[in-house]
Amino acid sequence: MTDVLTQVLDDLAAEGDRLEALVADLDAAGWHTPTPAPGWDVATQVAHLAWTDGVAVRAATDKDAWDAVVLGAIADPEGYVDAQALALAQDDDLLGRWRRARADLRAALVAMPKGEKMPWFGPPMSATSMATARLMETWAHSLDVHEGLGAPVEDTDRIRHVAHLGVRTRNFAHSVHGLDAPAEEFRIDLVSPSGEVWSWGPEDAAQTVTGSAGDFCRLVTQRVHRADTDLVATGADADRWLDIAQAFAGQPGEGRAPK
Repeated sequence: MTDVLTQVLDDLAAEGDRLEALVADLDAAGWHTPTPAPGWDVATQVAHLAWTDGVAVRAATDKDAWDAVVLGAIADPEGYVDAQALALAQDDDLLGRWRRARADLRAALVAMPKGEKMPWFGPPMSATSMATARLMETWAHSLDVHEGLGAPVEDTDRIRHVAHLGVRTRNFAHSVHGLDAPAEEFRIDLVSPSGEVWSWGPEDAAQTVTGSAGDFCRLVTQRVHRADTDLVATGADADRWLDIAQAFAGQPGEGRAPK
């Protein structure tokens, strides 16, 4: 039986492979195609993934290297991460660098002792939590690349990891907005790409969220405006959550404008 970490790592690899297949044969103009993220072209999106995967390796394996990253982030909290992506986007071996970072990250997470946590920009993370976070980011940035290149993207049940992270970060999303988390649990029922219903929370919860898993995952990664989703909230707290939901660390972004 496949353990949870291996399953998440396999799904992360599949998401990375899909994005790599999309960009591998791009010419220089293709790499510089704008994406929905302001100021970011295709190269910047891939560079961000390569840099973050590499930083995760340092966090798991090299305390001194990780501490240097933290000091850089402290010195420029608003612009550090973006600056790293923009700089790395100029690397002539960007795709190769990302491939190596992906492989190194898998090896580092597999090697982590069970029960140990690694430092990160937010709370320390287990190997499985880090793999899930990297899958979420890889999937979300891949959406940007697909949209920029005008390439259709089909959701798979791999997004269950993203949905789970979106549910688990409900209280965090409130905290970054300076809000108290709701006292009661919600019931979340999402229809997966394969048609299965994924559920979280008590069946008799008074407040609920329903809709497609694809729309929910896009919402919690700020790849769609709430008005353009099929999500339905019952209850004032659940309704407010859908306005502020985010599955990623850091401050809330501007999100996407409605279509």
